[in-house]
Amino acid sequence: MTLLDQILPILFIILAGVALRLFNILSASIIEGLTRLIVTVVLPSVLFTVFLDMDMKLEYVAPFLLVAAICGGLYGLGRVLGPIVAPNHPFFPFLFTGFEYGMLGVSLFGGAYGLEAVGYIAVVDLAHELFIWFIFAPLLMIRRDGKSEPTAILKMFATSPVVLGLVGGLACNALGLSVVIKTAPVLSSVYATLTFFTAMAVPLILLVVGFGIRIRRQGLADVGLLIALRYGLVVPLALLLNRYVLDGIFHLDRPIQMAFFTLLILPPPFIIPLFMQNASENERAYVTNALAVSTVISLIIFSIYLSFYPSL
Repeated sequence: MTLLDQILPILFIILAGVALRLFNILSASIIEGLTRLIVTVVLPSVLFTVFLDMDMKLEYVAPFLLVAAICGGLYGLGRVLGPIVAPNHPFFPFLFTGFEYGMLGVSLFGGAYGLEAVGYIAVVDLAHELFIWFIFAPLLMIRRDGKSEPTAILKMFATSPVVLGLVGGLACNALGLSVVIKTAPVLSSVYATLTFFTAMAVPLILLVVGFGIRIRRQGLADVGLLIALRYGLVVPLALLLNRYVLDGIFHLDRPIQMAFFTLLILPPPFIIPLFMQNASENERAYVTNALAVSTVISLIIFSIYLSFYPSL
């Protein structure tokens, strides 16, 4: 398979999503419904089936700790830089950290290297998932409401289909239930159903991502500065940590290193606008523009990276 065979289908599906919006083929409400389908059914199916067979190793603690430190460090740096480089944009720190793993990481990595490879980026994402639930989301609540609601966060975490799929896969893996689930009557049919949903992941997610890419000229200079600072930091950081820490010290396999790099080049979390009910119109435009531009930049960087690492 050539590089074009790997990257062009991904780009074509994203462009198809853009076309769905431009030509009014699908409405925003339908896309919202598809997004709910992805979050409640498709992604949980992907994570359950991936973690059910994932070979969990003690060495994976290294990327877990690195990702946790990076997420916290980027947010702290965003708090420091925000008043200096973006004094009119209070959401700058939230755009400086976090990575859109669910709606872009899975589809990019799985689309390029196969859905069976998603386990690597899923492992690398574990610390980030905890960061989003227990630090990022509460901080967004404080920004919106002036206070956090730990009980509400815990309830959302415990009932999240994505989390349930992930934890369920890990638990069944640890209990050695993989063979039973795949061969026992009824259970094997449930597993087969989950694999059907898993097969929908890449095209469905990429269509939704493409539909949401809408770049506006207004405020583009402010967004450009954010993008330059964020990617000017995370790209060399990912390359250096891969070479000197994950490979140099822990000698982790290349797929984990590739997943680590892919995670770090992803755009900020797409959930940020959900916490902006009290933000100004200008700030909402800034955030949505930043997410759209970051998505395009991520696609460009991933395409370049894929040319150097076309296979696991």
